[in-house]
Amino acid sequence: MNRHDVLDKSIIALLVIVILLSQTGCEKILQDDQFYELSVPQEKLQTIKSLPLTPKTTAPTKAELTGDPNSLLNPPPSKEVSISLEEFRASTLRNNLELQVQLIAPTIAQENVNRERAKFEAAFFTNTNFIRTDRPGGTITEIPGSGTFVPSITSSQNENIPLDIGVYLPLQTGGTLTFDLADSRFKNLAENSLLSPWYENTLSLSLSQPLLRGAGTRANLHSIRVAEYNKQITDNLTKLEVIRILAETDRVYWRLYAARKQLEVRLKQYKLAEAQLERAKRFVEAGEQPKIEILRAQAGISRYLADIINTENTVRDRQRELKRFQKAVGLITTDNRIVIPTTEPNPMRYELEPGRLVDLAFENRREMLDLELQLARNISEIDFQRNAALPLVLLDYTYGLNGTGPRRKDSLDMVTDKNFENHRLGVRVTIPLGNEAAKATVRQTLYQRRQLLADQKYRRLLISTNVVSRIDAVETRWQQILAARQSALLEGKLYEAEIRQFTLGLRTSTDVLEAQTRFANAQSDEINALVEYEVALVDLAYETGTLLGAAQVQWAPLVPEIAR
Repeated sequence: MNRHDVLDKSIIALLVIVILLSQTGCEKILQDDQFYELSVPQEKLQTIKSLPLTPKTTAPTKAELTGDPNSLLNPPPSKEVSISLEEFRASTLRNNLELQVQLIAPTIAQENVNRERAKFEAAFFTNTNFIRTDRPGGTITEIPGSGTFVPSITSSQNENIPLDIGVYLPLQTGGTLTFDLADSRFKNLAENSLLSPWYENTLSLSLSQPLLRGAGTRANLHSIRVAEYNKQITDNLTKLEVIRILAETDRVYWRLYAARKQLEVRLKQYKLAEAQLERAKRFVEAGEQPKIEILRAQAGISRYLADIINTENTVRDRQRELKRFQKAVGLITTDNRIVIPTTEPNPMRYELEPGRLVDLAFENRREMLDLELQLARNISEIDFQRNAALPLVLLDYTYGLNGTGPRRKDSLDMVTDKNFENHRLGVRVTIPLGNEAAKATVRQTLYQRRQLLADQKYRRLLISTNVVSRIDAVETRWQQILAARQSALLEGKLYEAEIRQFTLGLRTSTDVLEAQTRFANAQSDEINALVEYEVALVDLAYETGTLLGAAQVQWAPLVPEIAR
């Protein structure tokens, strides 16, 4: 064997492999994405541990034993942070972890589109072998003058080193185009071989194209269209998640606002109860009221103190809920800052036109756009399945140039001279008998389209009903604001009248405290009415696929850091 020939072919094969690796190369993986195995102890899976509770060993304080309100009304000072609704929205868009999870979904969907588009990428291929054959053969020779024939065994020994290099190119028409260069070195190991070694080269161009099933760009771009439709559906869902999280941001903000205002009402109620206690003491000391009035006033203070404790707990819950929209989970337990909402409700009555808002919902609601995309995807699926039901007619054509010679250069020169040309044209036809499976698939996709069209009509009806219901809710909340304000005004006047009656000895502390409670409840109802009106507007905007506020919100997919 010629060492130079083997070296040449090895260099050629190595160069091709290097080209392939440089084009396709393996992705580098970050440390966090490296392969690992996890082995969980069986005890951890099967053992349920108990909650470790440690009894408190310190003695209760005097405030805890006597219910001293000052220790509860004057907690240790904490840093206060004021935040407006606009600032809270912006902070949520930057820091909300749930939103960051949702923003990765479009990036994943885009990679699916990229994968489908890559199916038309060209591919290099190469292969080489070393073949050595030793085939037995036989001859019969006559012994001269004897008339006797004697068989003899011979062997045919050959070496062949074929190398095949080419490019495979899928076409958008459904066919494939292949460029192929085949190089072979033959060597006859027999001593009497006249031409050894010799070389053969073939340069060929092959085209395989379906004519019915799988033919045409419309059928072969189907998977890309479906991936793009799915990407748009994912984008639409992500947009809904952004709207949902921002709408929930508004609700959380107003809930915290309401809780803090309720706490202010309860603290004021407590202070008024203390004032009633001092008033009762003065009248008892003057002999104008019995001593039981002091007990009645003290009992009222205790009830109000319990209301303060419960309301403070509600404020802390609302603060944690608000912080959850801005920070990581670990910071919620360590951040003790008090959040003060600075945006005040500004109730305004709006002209809400049901027809216009319903049309706005049809235009912006995720469900309607999703159904449009699903219908478009379904149309593509119907067209693809109808194409798949056609007979398979495959046209194959190959054009080749051949060369041979005692040297590789001679063989390649013969190829470039195009003295020896091959043409091969073939047709393969496959016609399914019955074709029931393909027909059933087509019918299935048609039925799915009818289902989507019916769902579209149902969604329009449901959206119309929900939008009108939200409009009624907004109007109802407005009427509740007016009623609550009137009630708070009247209850305030009634409370003041009860105090005057008490000073005249016509009412007891219980009557005053009950009037005070009704007054405080009326103030709480007014706060709730204001906040519920703001929330009703948020719900109406969400129902129409929009957000409150003059500024529009644009989101962008989040691309996580990975190795490239």
